Amino acid sequence: MPKPLTIAVDVRDLRIAKTGTRTYLEELCKEFKKMESDEVRFYFLDTSIPVYTGSKKLLKYIEHFRYQLWKQLVLPLKAFFKSCNIVFCADNCVPLLHLGYKTIPVFHDAFCFESPENYGKLWLWLYMKTAIPAAKRSPFVIAPTAWSKKQIGHFTQIPGDKLIVVYEGPKTLNHNGQIKAEQLLSSFSINAENYILHVGSMFKRKNIPALVESFAKVKSSGYPQLKLVLAGPTPANHFDSDFKMILDAIETYELTDEVVITGYLSDQQLGELYQNALIYVFPSVNEGFGIPVLEAFKNNLPVLVSNNTCLPEVGGNAVLQFDPFDIADIAEKIKTVLDNADLRKDMINKGQERLKLFSWENTAVKLIEVFKKAV
Repeated sequence: MPKPLTIAVDVRDLRIAKTGTRTYLEELCKEFKKMESDEVRFYFLDTSIPVYTGSKKLLKYIEHFRYQLWKQLVLPLKAFFKSCNIVFCADNCVPLLHLGYKTIPVFHDAFCFESPENYGKLWLWLYMKTAIPAAKRSPFVIAPTAWSKKQIGHFTQIPGDKLIVVYEGPKTLNHNGQIKAEQLLSSFSINAENYILHVGSMFKRKNIPALVESFAKVKSSGYPQLKLVLAGPTPANHFDSDFKMILDAIETYELTDEVVITGYLSDQQLGELYQNALIYVFPSVNEGFGIPVLEAFKNNLPVLVSNNTCLPEVGGNAVLQFDPFDIADIAEKIKTVLDNADLRKDMINKGQERLKLFSWENTAVKLIEVFKKAV
């Protein structure tokens, strides 16, 4: 019997990631575990040392060193002693050292090239010195969309035939039932099907102040009970946080009682908010994939997105697009959907059809095909 294809999956990032990269790794690990067989075996490799996530500068520098130690020495040795054929890392960075295995990284986006001012200088320097050279040594690099592939190729000069597009899926969000949902909505003083929802960390690229201003414009023309719910944590990276501008916009437009900022939520709580929203609006000016679009489809929401980067690619004909730099256009598109029940129903139906193209099972299957091709 031939030896199985043996894949090391770096899961250290689960100790710190809270956004889309965490979803990516969590969902894939679930699927990989289902797919283990005599032909394919997975090892989920983690560090035994706690990861520092605080804000003290010296300890952050030490953590940068420990991260590189993990990536460039400990992970390679663990993969070597497990006789792995592939080392797969979903957080952009694979080992430079090859000990009988091939490496496959996932580059989710090109944000650090497009907006380097939003990243710490040490992190950025280490990224350029390790992640990019290691990716160029890899037989393939995974990108989540054709848009991301184009941007990554442009900035890194990685050849197009090495960049493989593998779509993602929606996060698994469980619901706690009607009573729990009512308690959650009540805690935020919102009513079912009477709020616009946005989900995501408050990064600058998310363009949330523009959404707040657009919401103010919508409110000025009616909709007295309508609220805007902003669900998600503030970024740990202060370089890239838009939280203060969001608060300023809420105060400027006198929306303190109309805009709800939830902070970090559990998957169950997030599921309840999706389940009970009226529409979902995604005004981001830069995305690598945009998992919340699929989450909104899965929860039967009409979805409005920016007309740029990867969002039209992911949303297809199921979304209504707007110019994220045009407040009047965002407000007008929101009002169009709010005022037309038939349009909302049609968008929901199209969202369900569109969702059939995306699943984590498909993602895992296609990744395994890439792993086989790499060896």
